[in-house]
Amino acid sequence: MSTPFESELLALLPRLRRFAAGLAGDPADGDDLCQMSIERALANRQQWNEGTRLDSWMYRILRNIWIDEGRKATRRLQTFVGEEAGTAIGGAGAQEAAVELSHIDRAMQRLPDDQREAVLLVMVEGYAYKEAAEITGCPVGTLNSRLVRGRDALMAMLGESA
Repeated sequence: MSTPFESELLALLPRLRRFAAGLAGDPADGDDLCQMSIERALANRQQWNEGTRLDSWMYRILRNIWIDEGRKATRRLQTFVGEEAGTAIGGAGAQEAAVELSHIDRAMQRLPDDQREAVLLVMVEGYAYKEAAEITGCPVGTLNSRLVRGRDALMAMLGESA
């Protein structure tokens, strides 16, 4: 029998996976990141204050692990498998959609980390600027600036590929 904490955490899983994959730049690495976040949340559930937003707490955990893992990867000079490795595309319509998503994904990965994070939280996950600022630990004005720069850069990159 699951607790309300576990039930809410389970309901968040699709959103956490999407955010993790966006940050990591690869669905498999995103799943690893998501799993680490859930493990940390379960191990530290006593630190979550009931009545507060579990999603914001989880996004902060996920983000912090992503930052830590990025630092480790940089120290080890580790590279990740390219997006073309292991992908299979279905029919013609799916193929066109996959190509378009591939362009968007490549453009997202070219953004600086802080801009990519702002775009993912606000434009993909639908967080309000204030909530996204709390998750990232920066002022709302800073988040807004990162979002505008990220969105403009994405539009410019996607315009180049069209």
